[in-house]
Amino acid sequence: MIRSMTAYANTETTVPQGWLACEVRAVNSRFLETGVRLPDELRTLEPQVREAIAARLARGKVDATFRYRPPAAAADLLLDEHTARQLATVAAALKANFPQLATDFAGLLEWPGLVVKPPLDQAGLGAAALAVLERALDEFIAGRGREGEKLAAVLRERLDGIARTVAEVRALLPDIRAGLRARLEARLAELQQAADPGRLEQELVLQISRMDVDEELDRLDAHVTEARRILALDEPVGRRLDFLMQEFNREANTLASKSVDQRVTRAAVELKVLIEQMREQVQNLE
Repeated sequence: MIRSMTAYANTETTVPQGWLACEVRAVNSRFLETGVRLPDELRTLEPQVREAIAARLARGKVDATFRYRPPAAAADLLLDEHTARQLATVAAALKANFPQLATDFAGLLEWPGLVVKPPLDQAGLGAAALAVLERALDEFIAGRGREGEKLAAVLRERLDGIARTVAEVRALLPDIRAGLRARLEARLAELQQAADPGRLEQELVLQISRMDVDEELDRLDAHVTEARRILALDEPVGRRLDFLMQEFNREANTLASKSVDQRVTRAAVELKVLIEQMREQVQNLE
């Protein structure tokens, strides 16, 4: 399936470890560039997130952003009773020895380890985050596919236009060659002297060889066939088509340089327009 490089997806889920959301977006790039934003609770997952994205995407500047919110129960603070009892014993001993010593309750709460949060199931949270990433990538790739089909339809339409233009030029060639012979004979007639028939044929062959575009037309037809084949592949094709656009453009330029007829010149310009329209769209393909 032909896929675009640009897309957007956002998925979320609620698991025992809390609420998770993953947003994936991408724009055009020659290669795969991955940016990952993770909350502190998921920071260790970055290598796995990058691997998961690279396993499913080939091109594009991709940004993956995760958001996490713990469950309401996790916001409750727990008191480490063992530490509290130890602090109370120390405070009582200090008070016995130093009667004027005041114990600040707020200050005691800052004692390391006295107030703790419920333990977080890190493994479960990591598995849930990777699962929501896969769902986001499914949605993201589906969006790329839908956009890619639209781009493929545009490319096929332009390929049809190129094929028609090539066929029109091919049909003009006999008339162009006949006109070239007539002009050459007319010029010789103006010289008011007999022309050597052999010399006439040699000059005619030379002129026709200079403007012979059969090879360019054949290559353009071959490129059209190849582009249609590539569009049917079930793999990323952007780079292949980008290279093929250069070959299309080369043949169109040669066709224009060999033109000795205004109709062929117009056709060459039309080919360049169609090829440039295709090139712009190919830049969007994965």
